Amino acid sequence: MIKSEYNVIALMSGTSLDGVDILYATFKKLDQWQFEIIAYETSPYSKRWTSNLLGLVDKTKDELKQIDVQYSKYLGDLVNDFISKNNIENVDFIASHGHTALHEPDKGITYQIGNMQILADTCQREVVCDFRVNDVELGGQGAPLVPTGDRLLFQDYAYCLNLGGFANISFENVDERLAFDICPVNIVLNHYVSKLNKPFDNKGLIASKGSINLELLNQLNALSYYKTEPPKSLALEWVKTNIFPLVNSFGLDVNIILRTFVEHVAIQISKAISNNEVNVLVTGGGAYNDFLMHRIKNLSDANIVIPEPEIIEYKEALIFGLLGVLRKRHEVNCLKSVTGAKRDHSSGKILSPGD
Repeated sequence: MIKSEYNVIALMSGTSLDGVDILYATFKKLDQWQFEIIAYETSPYSKRWTSNLLGLVDKTKDELKQIDVQYSKYLGDLVNDFISKNNIENVDFIASHGHTALHEPDKGITYQIGNMQILADTCQREVVCDFRVNDVELGGQGAPLVPTGDRLLFQDYAYCLNLGGFANISFENVDERLAFDICPVNIVLNHYVSKLNKPFDNKGLIASKGSINLELLNQLNALSYYKTEPPKSLALEWVKTNIFPLVNSFGLDVNIILRTFVEHVAIQISKAISNNEVNVLVTGGGAYNDFLMHRIKNLSDANIVIPEPEIIEYKEALIFGLLGVLRKRHEVNCLKSVTGAKRDHSSGKILSPGD
């Protein structure tokens, strides 16, 4: 049944591996979509889950399927705990992004774990999930999917910039939405700062004390991905092939690596946003990296807007909740102008408990 109001629990796990974002929100369809975030939390990964998720690209198909079952059950338990903790009574469905295990859309491959039947059975609730597969089958990149929500929920901003494991951006171009992954961010910064036994570079303080290695910076900026026209997307496989070997070949101290990579990120982002004084909404964990934000502001004339923490940290989960709503309504939630698919379409698998 098509309704005008939906109560949704949304799950999101990104490449930065800080944990599972869980959000409870209400979406209302009036003249345009409106939302209210009611409850939210991030459930940190254990060391075991962090290790498992970091190694997904190296697993066999059988190993992946086994982890998929375990992870789907894990998500279901998290949802049940979240519902109990927040005394949530009214839930129309669960929207689950899952966690990206494999993403090589040019080979027709994308695989998100956490979208199996056991999730619906554990929650005893309907689940909308696996949003990327249909798009890849239609010749698309399967990513990014968030721009549909950017268009419907955050129309006041010329650009929506998310700084997570990767930087991605979306914006209106004439009468269509465009979006693409700009470059890696936290997936690289966190990797190198972990060598100092730190989970992340708090506010970018370590990077700010380093110096730029110009040769490394120039080689990073010369990578062929940055010359490729959208639609395009990035994944851990690309980082392992193109970034880590290049950076490691220089044998630099961590603070120099961080400083150089922050400059690389700021340069690529400044190229992606116009130099006009337009509003740019910045979300994701990178918004808390004061030094990175300082460098972006220095290289661009745009008005950088950092919203309230629940939007910074949970915007992607919020939007996957909306994508679930659109799927339930059989409305478009994947845009061909963004992913390169053959057509706009309504993507996602719907699981009912007991099926």
